[in-house]
Amino acid sequence: MPQSPHHALTRRERQIMDILYRRGRATANDVMEDLSGTPNYSTVRTQLRVLEEKGHVTHEEEGLRYVYTPAVPRTSARKSALRHLVDTFFDGAPENAVAAILGGEGSKLSDEQLERIADLVKKAGQAGRAGRPGKAGRE
Repeated sequence: MPQSPHHALTRRERQIMDILYRRGRATANDVMEDLSGTPNYSTVRTQLRVLEEKGHVTHEEEGLRYVYTPAVPRTSARKSALRHLVDTFFDGAPENAVAAILGGEGSKLSDEQLERIADLVKKAGQAGRAGRPGKAGRE
């Protein structure tokens, strides 16, 4: 079972994961093409191996090449990373994260973006109530 996607990733490892998610699958050479700077081939191979050991990627052998793919879907990685962010910086409270967004960068949100957020909040509330037994008669 892979560790959570946010677990102990360096900046370069996150960049590699972004490349793999974008491409879907890639060789070490493919990853090197997309990385900033002038990465060394053996360093990229080592980083891919470490990511595999951490449970973030898998590989298949195609002839003499290793082709790497993400071990978990990007949506799962996003959820896990977001949960980690909320737990770490917002005391585990999603409302604190939303308040930070709306209080800072949120002031730059368009009315359309705010409406979409409001719709998501409304749907989440409805889904939460539907999953709780014994609530129907009280509302």
